[in-house]
This record gives sequence, structure tokens and C-alpha cells, in this order.
Amino acid sequence: MADSKAALEQIKRGTDEVLLETELEQRLKQAGSLRIKAGFDPTAPDLHLGHTVLINKLRQFQELGHEVLFLIGDFTGMIGDPTGKSSTRPPLTRDEVIDNAKTYEQQIFKILDPEKTLVMFNSSWMNEMDVADLIALAARHTVARMLERDDFSKRYKSGQPIAIHEFLYPLIQGYDSVAMKADVELGGTDQKFNLLVGRQMQEAYGQEPQVVITMPILEGLDGVQKMSKSLNNYIGISEAADEQFGKIMSISDDLMWRYFELLSFRPMQEIEGFKKDIAAGKNPRDIKFLLAEEIVARFHDAPAAIKAQENFIAR
Repeated sequence: MADSKAALEQIKRGTDEVLLETELEQRLKQAGSLRIKAGFDPTAPDLHLGHTVLINKLRQFQELGHEVLFLIGDFTGMIGDPTGKSSTRPPLTRDEVIDNAKTYEQQIFKILDPEKTLVMFNSSWMNEMDVADLIALAARHTVARMLERDDFSKRYKSGQPIAIHEFLYPLIQGYDSVAMKADVELGGTDQKFNLLVGRQMQEAYGQEPQVVITMPILEGLDGVQKMSKSLNNYIGISEAADEQFGKIMSISDDLMWRYFELLSFRPMQEIEGFKKDIAAGKNPRDIKFLLAEEIVARFHDAPAAIKAQENFIAR
């Protein structure tokens, strides 16, 4: 197990917030591995680079000796996460959820160590809940607290409908942390409210509240909206090498630095050196080649990355 202070600094790199940092520092000092939770709803059949910002951080925890609990939200996927939505999101069918979930396990091990990863499905405990259990769960939170959430608040004030089942989503995500006995939960900045509900739920059920770590949201190829399959501004981790390489080369020079920061495993000192090189007159395309090579090699291999660059130049 790594030194706790060095481990803390490593974990903090690239994060948006750590709540509470003092709690994480204390837990890192304790003997034994921590249980690191991250949940994904199988709303699309493949992962993209936006997902890997968080998955890369999970891998970092594994390298520090901790266990990753990779939660596939097959139950919550049938509710539909309302986070950031201006209208009720249509739920997936059971068959869609099952088909999409199968691909997650195949893809995450391109990044995570399977020996240190426990894949879990929240239907395992949610299917055991009856109506009385669900009402008891709902009684642990208030409508007032729900309406503190920015997207719900905006919809309520503008007269947009909010379905009751949408309130259940953060409650169930919070209860997942109870069922999994999570020590730390990771999520995007847009998930902060839901992650904090997990802390509250664990306290309500007599558990030590999880540390919450939020990761930045990666912008898509347009450099404006978050990377999303539905917006078609994404780079899938299972795409062909030439496709991945070409998409990375299509991003703006400004966005390139954001991708270096959130996707590259290179030290920040080296990335700062690249910036100085460009300021001194180096072609930004040459630096972007390095980013594209690194990403393609990660999901394919080094020869594939070299070949993809040759193909790109030859176009």
C-alpha cells in the first residue's frame, strides 16, 4: 500500500472535488483496501472516452491496492437518470438494459485489472425490495431536498413536469452505496447531488458515509457539449484504430490540452513542456499526434497506433 500522503496527491490529480478530503486521508492511513464504487447505467451499448476519465481514476485506485466495485445499474437503467435533463427521460426496456450491460464487462477490462474489480448489478438487491421497503427508503429523504437539485429546481420553476419515479433515481443510487458498503464513490460533476445522497443514506443506515470524488466532464469533439453517444460527438473505446485516430486529430488545438489533462497518463510536467514547444513554434499537429498515438495504443496496441498515423497522413 502506497504512503497515504503520496497516494492522496495522486488521487487528487485531475479531480474536481474530494468530499471530504480529510476523511479520505484518514481512510488511506488505515490498513487494508478500500471499496471504491462507480456506477454506470447501461444506456448505450459502448463506452467512450468521456467514461474513461472516471475509469482511469478507478485504475489508479487499483494500482494503490484498493478494490473497485464497478456497478452496472441494470435496475436504475430502467428508470432513466434525470440528471441534467430538461424533460422526463424515457426508460429503457429490460431487453435493452441486458443487451447493453453485456458489453460493459467486455470493455472495462481494457482499462481495469479484472483481479481487482468486482462487477455488480443493482438489480441484485433492488429486485428483493417490496413496495413497503421502497416506501421506507423514500421516507429517508424529502421533496424539499430533492428540489435543491438544480435540474429539478429549474423544471419545477418553469412548470416542466417531474415524474415521481425520477425522484427515486437518486434514492436508489444512494441505497446502492449502502448495499455495497462503499468507502469511496466516484462520479461526474453532474452527479454530485446523487453522490451526496449516498453519504446521507449510509448515515441513515448506520454506516460510515462514503467519501465523494467528482471528476470533470469531458467535452465531446465539438468542444462544447459533454461527450455523448446521443450527441454523436464521441470517440468509442471499441472503435477501429483509424477511426479513433482521425477523431482525435479533428479536435481543436485548444481542446487538445483538455484531452491531455483528462485522458493522458503523461506527467503534467511533460504536458507543460509540450505547451512551451508550441509557443516556441512547434506545429500543434505534431503534439496532437502524440495524444492520438497514446489513446489508440491504449485500446489497440502500439503497432496499430503507428499504422493509424500512417493512414491518417496518407489520406
